[in-house]
Amino acid sequence: MAMMRLRREDPRIVGSFRLHRRLGAGGMGVVYLGSDRRGQRVALKVIRPDLAEDQEFRSRFAREVSAARRIRGGCTARLVAADLEAERPWFATQYVPGPSLHDRVAEEGGLRAADVASIGAALSEGLVAVHEAGVVHRDLKPSNILLSPKGPRIIDFGIAWATGASTLTHVGTAVGSPGFLAPEQVRGAAVTPATDVFSLGATLAYAAMSDSPFGHGSSEVMLYRVVHEEPQLHGVPDALAPLIRACLAKDPEDRPSTLQLSMRLKEIAAREAQGLPVSRPPVQRERAEERNTVRPTERYTERDVPGRAPERGAERVTERGAERGGERGTERSSERERTAGRGPGPAARPSAGPRTGGRTGGRPATRPGGRTTSTGRRPANPRLLRQRLFVFVVVTLVVALGIAAAQALQG
Repeated sequence: MAMMRLRREDPRIVGSFRLHRRLGAGGMGVVYLGSDRRGQRVALKVIRPDLAEDQEFRSRFAREVSAARRIRGGCTARLVAADLEAERPWFATQYVPGPSLHDRVAEEGGLRAADVASIGAALSEGLVAVHEAGVVHRDLKPSNILLSPKGPRIIDFGIAWATGASTLTHVGTAVGSPGFLAPEQVRGAAVTPATDVFSLGATLAYAAMSDSPFGHGSSEVMLYRVVHEEPQLHGVPDALAPLIRACLAKDPEDRPSTLQLSMRLKEIAAREAQGLPVSRPPVQRERAEERNTVRPTERYTERDVPGRAPERGAERVTERGAERGGERGTERSSERERTAGRGPGPAARPSAGPRTGGRTGGRPATRPGGRTTSTGRRPANPRLLRQRLFVFVVVTLVVALGIAAAQALQG
């Protein structure tokens, strides 16, 4: 988080805390980096002088303190101290080191799917604790999320309100940040935990795309898009797009609960973390190479040869498959010769081998991993050779006897 030097008008001591730097300023006041006597660092918010006399702003400030006190656990900053009756009311929370989600995305661009899912899972789990305390944040956005070494933290409950309260402070004025407000906030309807789910969905979309799902423009234009137009999620990873789209549903009843959202995002984060850098992509790439190079490439190569039928090209995959198929074809043709007593068997063998080989021997030869050489079929070759030799000898003797008989008849 960027820090700035204290200005001349800034206080140096507030309550029991000494102020060191400015952390930022918002619509309600200025946030300082301070420390107590034990050295514990805090983020201390002091209401602006011109608003200290406004009872409405004092009430909003009191709601923020009350909300912070009611929340236990979750990814929120712990309340340390507060003084609502001071001339300038203030409260201090545990200091959270780290940049905001807005600053991180602005510097590095859109985050990976695994990182977005991991941040979203932690935030939705934190919102479970917030909503169980009966509080709705109402202004969840990238600048209100700090990325600490221990995980994301939700800050700035300045406009938080009890579940079911209206979002209007003045007639026709919605409280919150355009582009991250839910449609019911724009309409002035009652807020519910689903309101924060919408804002979280818009925040996660921003983290993935480095842009708002409702684009840019004036406040009026942005609010109109939130109510009437669908979000643009073209840059959101496929693993997250359906869930984020569900969070951005116009009807609060159609959005997932924070508990459902937390569980689903944890699943996505775990799958993406395990799949992308570790084992899944290499295995998928190897299988894709086997599918796209072993079978289709050879098949398409044979099909592209002019004058050759596609089936014949698909059959002749490897030399070993054709040879093995030829041997089996020879064996079958020899058996036909022995049973039928046909003489012209040797002339038919050359054409029978390749045709049979493509159907019987070509298929196992294309299986990944060379299974035809590791399943114990290789020892069968000597037997096949002996059978072929036997057939050759028998055919030779038959031919020799035929020639001798013909010569005897001529003599």
